[in-house]
Amino acid sequence: MKHFFASLLGTLAALAIAITSLVALALGFMVVASTMKHAPHAAVETGSYLVFDLGANITDSPPAFEGGGLGALLVGGGDDSTLQLRTVTRALKAAGEDGRIAGLVLLGNLSPDGYGTGFAALSEVRSALAAFKKSGKPVVAYLDYATTRDLYLAASATDLVLDPYGSLVVPGLASESTFFAGAFERFGVGVQVTKVGEFKSYAEPFVRKDLSPANREQTEKLLGDLWGDLRADLAADRRLSPEKFQALIDAEGVIQPESALKARLVDRLAYRDEVLEQLKASTGVTDPADPFKQINLADYARQLPEHAGSSSNQIAVLYAEGAIVDGEGVVDEVGGDRFARELRALRQDDDVRAIVLRVNSPGGSATAAEHIQRELRLAAQEKPVIVSMGSYAASGGYWISAYGDRIFAEPTTITGSIGVVGIHFDVQKLANELGITWDGVKTGKYADIFTIARPKTESELAIFQGMVDWIYGEFIRKVAEGRELDPDDVRKIAGGRVWSGREALKLGLVDELGGLDAAIAFAARAAEVKDDYRLTEYPLSQTFSEVLEGWLQNVRPVETAHRGLVSHVMHRIESQAKVFGQFNDPRGIYARLPIELNLR
Repeated sequence: MKHFFASLLGTLAALAIAITSLVALALGFMVVASTMKHAPHAAVETGSYLVFDLGANITDSPPAFEGGGLGALLVGGGDDSTLQLRTVTRALKAAGEDGRIAGLVLLGNLSPDGYGTGFAALSEVRSALAAFKKSGKPVVAYLDYATTRDLYLAASATDLVLDPYGSLVVPGLASESTFFAGAFERFGVGVQVTKVGEFKSYAEPFVRKDLSPANREQTEKLLGDLWGDLRADLAADRRLSPEKFQALIDAEGVIQPESALKARLVDRLAYRDEVLEQLKASTGVTDPADPFKQINLADYARQLPEHAGSSSNQIAVLYAEGAIVDGEGVVDEVGGDRFARELRALRQDDDVRAIVLRVNSPGGSATAAEHIQRELRLAAQEKPVIVSMGSYAASGGYWISAYGDRIFAEPTTITGSIGVVGIHFDVQKLANELGITWDGVKTGKYADIFTIARPKTESELAIFQGMVDWIYGEFIRKVAEGRELDPDDVRKIAGGRVWSGREALKLGLVDELGGLDAAIAFAARAAEVKDDYRLTEYPLSQTFSEVLEGWLQNVRPVETAHRGLVSHVMHRIESQAKVFGQFNDPRGIYARLPIELNLR
């Protein structure tokens, strides 16, 4: 008994110390976060250059934490390594008209992660860069080891500089999928698939060791369409023909500095310090110890006022970014229940005159997608609902888009994938080899239909196939109804096939090519509020206490940059492992893109 009380007291003391430390840590975080939130804005000195550091992941949705800094560190986003797309485009357009801003500098390398920094998003940034250039102000871009994405933004610069020991890694687009079937066979994990659609390839990584002919066909078509748009834009920026540009990259793949200069892919070669010295001279700085006059894009954007219209006329932008999952979801996921609830609140708010749904999602749970779409259909009966497609709006992402009053997409948006798949795992062989067995009783033939202890029987698979067939029929019906198309015509372009935004426009799946700003402007016209409106973004950013509470419930390590070979491989495995956690549809039925359409 004596030892028991000693142990108990020791445990309680340790617990008290842990709680005290945690409270102190939380209070410290709150103080620092509050200080950061209310920190004064950086001054914009007349004659400054706006510095756009490309070393970020550009996401559609705003940061999950309203204060940035430590709160962003906890939830994994919203810090300096993440920029919201509207932050970038608003800053660039405003800077072009700001007499204090003398020019623009692009530095660094983009850091795509998750569904961020897709080519559709970069197309919107390019449009904002074009608006800046109309001011006649110089745009200086300095590149060292530049990827296709980096060059896609920098190519229109008035002074495009490449490091003498740098290179342009612009070989074209590739998509490389990882297949798990061999590993599953080896470790005894069984997979059975029920699906509709020849091109619905989402389950292929689990049951095949290579691309199916249909999947290869659609991927080649998609990449060809996307590359056609990217190549045309890049070639035009560098005043080359698309054919000449293609010949250049096919000749070298990784283009060395002298070759890039000779081919006019860059304007000159110079070291970073030389570029910085020239910027100091351009901004009138003579002291060798001082930097050139500058302001960071994120700091500049914080000073910009939002659209200052009437608060009783709101245009709500709701961001659906990430995989669609059943339930609430977490950061970087579109939880069906959470988004349906958000839409319901917007529908019932009389001050919200129109809703713009920004979709950047490969889809996911069919059940969750229907919950979201139901609320969108109800909202559309009361106010305009406009859809803006980001880099991805496919499968379940298209499901929630189909009833939009008008659908906007970029030429490089990946959309379509109208198909359904059911995936059923079992671990019988794996468990048996470890000496684990199951036994039980049931009161009906199908009482244990959802078990993972054994493969599904033929009659059970028939039940699931029936559900998949029915949901596919509903998908076709909804697209036909929402887009006012003939169901037979929808079936011809469905089958799970993915399309580029440009092809989707030809097929009637979208209405217009354009970005988020175009969708917002259309929503204002449809709501008849002209310029007298206030823009609000949802989901709302969380407070620090909300972030801390969520973090304590789901502590995870801080992510770091994936620059090395090993970390890159581990990141890919980790990202794909995360997908398994998103298999939470109650019926195991999904409307989603292939597990990995990895464009690079």
